[in-house]
Amino acid sequence: MLNIIADIVGMAGTCLVVGAFFLLQLNKVSPKGLLYNLMNLSGALFLLFSLCINFNLASFVIEIFWIVASLIGLYGYLKQDRKAENSPS
Repeated sequence: MLNIIADIVGMAGTCLVVGAFFLLQLNKVSPKGLLYNLMNLSGALFLLFSLCINFNLASFVIEIFWIVASLIGLYGYLKQDRKAENSPS
């Protein structure tokens, strides 16, 4: 039963990561935007959960990098957002 749950969560993660990429290619999201980075982060976390049940080292490592890249993107987004708030109007 746990394997089935891990597969469902993993597939949801795959849909999020691939969906974010498709939205980017269709110019529906910005690569520096909140939605794109949140979709990538949550997708990678879902996939990481799945990989903790059905382990694959190569996939596990790439998901760690995907999480780090998404966190860097979110940091940049938040930094940019704060900068815009503090700039004089």
